Amino acid sequence: MNMKLASVLCSILLLQGCAAAVVAGTAGAVTAATDRRTIGSQIDDNNIEIKSVFAIKAISERAKEANISVVSLNGIVVIVGQVPSESLRQQAEAALKDIEGIRQIHNQLRVGTNIGMTTKTHDVWLTSKVKSQFLTAENVSFNNIKVVTENGEVFLLGLVTSAEADLAVDIARNVNGVVRVVKVFEYM
Repeated sequence: MNMKLASVLCSILLLQGCAAAVVAGTAGAVTAATDRRTIGSQIDDNNIEIKSVFAIKAISERAKEANISVVSLNGIVVIVGQVPSESLRQQAEAALKDIEGIRQIHNQLRVGTNIGMTTKTHDVWLTSKVKSQFLTAENVSFNNIKVVTENGEVFLLGLVTSAEADLAVDIARNVNGVVRVVKVFEYM
């Protein structure tokens, strides 16, 4: 009897995982389909981000002390986070220069101590607030704007019109808690 119960419970848990995978896959497909980038560009951006992680880890032992994130959108890369020295900041950018597909690098690393969990949590909250404002705004294609927040600074990336960019910056700038807005748009 216990064996049957265990089997049923395992089946239920596995099926729940399948349902979650189907929902996540469907959401990802819808997002990919409405993205202004080609599917190829979306895949290239994902590969750039993965290769960047390995390239930065390979630069030095000091890179382990840093907090570095790389975001790519249509081959335009933004590096955000904190590093202990200007030298490491420059090394991180140099490590990405040979990665195929990168068209431009915006090095937004800040020299200083790594941010703590409280700040990271606040950054996630700010990102959510900015994205929710985009959802309710007219004339902003929220699917085509990537929002990255690091230490209160909001970085906006996307393939947008000039009017969309201006509106997105204005929305982000007026979200309580945002320290600075950096636009890294590619204009259509």
